[in-house]
Amino acid sequence: MSHRYLLALGSNMRVPGVGAPRAVLAAAMAALAEQGVELLETSPIIDSAPVGPALRRYANAAVLAETRRDPPAMLELAAAVERTFARRRCGQRWRARTLDIDIVLWSGGVWLSPDLAIPHPRFRERGFVLGPASAVAPDWVDPLTGASLRQLDARLTRPRPLPR
Repeated sequence: MSHRYLLALGSNMRVPGVGAPRAVLAAAMAALAEQGVELLETSPIIDSAPVGPALRRYANAAVLAETRRDPPAMLELAAAVERTFARRRCGQRWRARTLDIDIVLWSGGVWLSPDLAIPHPRFRERGFVLGPASAVAPDWVDPLTGASLRQLDARLTRPRPLPR
């Protein structure tokens, strides 16, 4: 049985032998494909401001992918790909990183375990996720809110009146 995933990718560090963050994302997508993940759609790569203490701008993208892997196996694969790009998961949260691959949504709806929460808990408040995600899967419905990615992105990016 195949599962579809919406993955968010980000990088704000060069990787020796690979290059700048945009090249890292392209290489990470290729690495996922080499591991048998079918890349159905890939978003354009965007630049975004850092969240937290990181000072460098990020390159971000989204991938609509299909694989037979269940969520724990997909998480394991994402972590393995991150490690091949010298990602270390230690120290301060939201610091600079060579590669970050997050599972945002999956075709099975909700998955909750100690190691993994799908939908990703904070994706609805992050334009650097919603912009690319709505480019590859605009009609995918968030199982918790019932809103499509297009609607969530519009809510996040709509102009708001200035306070009086």
